[in-house]
Amino acid sequence: MQPQPRMKNLAMLIPGAMQTLQALGKLPEQGNVPQKTLGLVHLRASQINGCSVCVDLHSRFMKPADETNERLMTVAAWRETPYFTDAERAALALTECVTRLSDRPDPVPDDVWDEAARHYDEKALAALLLAIAAVNVWNRLNVSTRQIAGEWAKSADAKKYAEEAGKAAASR
Repeated sequence: MQPQPRMKNLAMLIPGAMQTLQALGKLPEQGNVPQKTLGLVHLRASQINGCSVCVDLHSRFMKPADETNERLMTVAAWRETPYFTDAERAALALTECVTRLSDRPDPVPDDVWDEAARHYDEKALAALLLAIAAVNVWNRLNVSTRQIAGEWAKSADAKKYAEEAGKAAASR
């Protein structure tokens, strides 16, 4: 039996929601974090949260930006692979901590923060935190309403957004 969403995508139902969420999602681009790193952050948080829509979407958006299959397929195992830079590893560790806030008494340990701060200045750290927060918002909305991977591409608004995002990623 095919999975069914509980409701339509709420970003399409509430006037202004899609534009607001898109605006939030674009803010990290101002923080001098490489687009590939932001893509990895989005993908990893979405994997942790089990958001099939965002795993599908971010994997698709990362391909036109010349992301390799090896990196896309091993993001969940980034610690055990040679495909990621030290800065990307720091961003992925931060992503995991911020996404799993309630999993430990010290949600973002100093060693994780310090390693991220070694690679990113305050503006870039702010951008990373905004990127993590934004993708977690999308993950929570999609997972709680059981949105279906690939369905986002069927609406006119989503198609327009996907095309614009894909072109933007390819131009970076």
